[in-house]
Amino acid sequence: MNKKIAIIGGGNLGTAIAEGLIQSGFVSPKHILITKRNLQTLNHLERQGVLVSDKNEEAVRYADLVILAVKPFQVNDILSSLKAEFRADKQLLVSVVTGVSIGHISERLGGKVPVVRAMPNTAIAIQESMTCIAASPNVPEDQLQYVLEIFDQLGKAVKIDEKLMDAATVLGACGTAFAMRYIRANIQGGIEIGFDAATANLIAAQTVKGAAELLLKKGSHPEQEIDKVTTPKGCTIAGLNEMEHQWFQFLSDQGSGGEL
Repeated sequence: MNKKIAIIGGGNLGTAIAEGLIQSGFVSPKHILITKRNLQTLNHLERQGVLVSDKNEEAVRYADLVILAVKPFQVNDILSSLKAEFRADKQLLVSVVTGVSIGHISERLGGKVPVVRAMPNTAIAIQESMTCIAASPNVPEDQLQYVLEIFDQLGKAVKIDEKLMDAATVLGACGTAFAMRYIRANIQGGIEIGFDAATANLIAAQTVKGAAELLLKKGSHPEQEIDKVTTPKGCTIAGLNEMEHQWFQFLSDQGSGGEL
């Protein structure tokens, strides 16, 4: 499909989406229009062939698919100003606005425009986001698949029920910070046992990346991979036991609804 895409909101997230789509080759730059009040900050995209505008109405009139990437407090005013511009039978709205429900957006647009809600994380900047997607009942299946394909260019995408979006925020968005804190602890430990900071950073980050790739590419369970590096009386089992003694396992079980 050769759809025209408008991105309303040329901030960090909006520009990351545009850049990722261009780099992946999924969409031609000339089929992307992005809006922002200060157009100078979009010069790097314009030089690549992306259309830029400071008029949101122009963006909606241009596009087959509109991505809303603004601050939550801006949503009501922007949607109210654009309600008359949408062509409900021909357009789809994708919102990447945190904490704003599909129902709220649909109500602002009169209930006729198909709405998809997407929640990427900060790794979208390097096309490695985990994006959770929920859709209103009136979104055609082919359009939903197209949205999934868009976010698959920016990492991995999965369809979920909207009622799980808050949980997805914890797992997929807050989870980035949790992983970073674990990596930071590894780096500090590495420095303590003799590595310089840069080397400890490289070892810790690449190790976590490799561990994640094992799960993604092999489809294995974490415990399977843990067993492969856990030998009798070894340092791995000593470390795992210490993690549990320090409540690491207890906290993760509570976060997933597990029991003691």
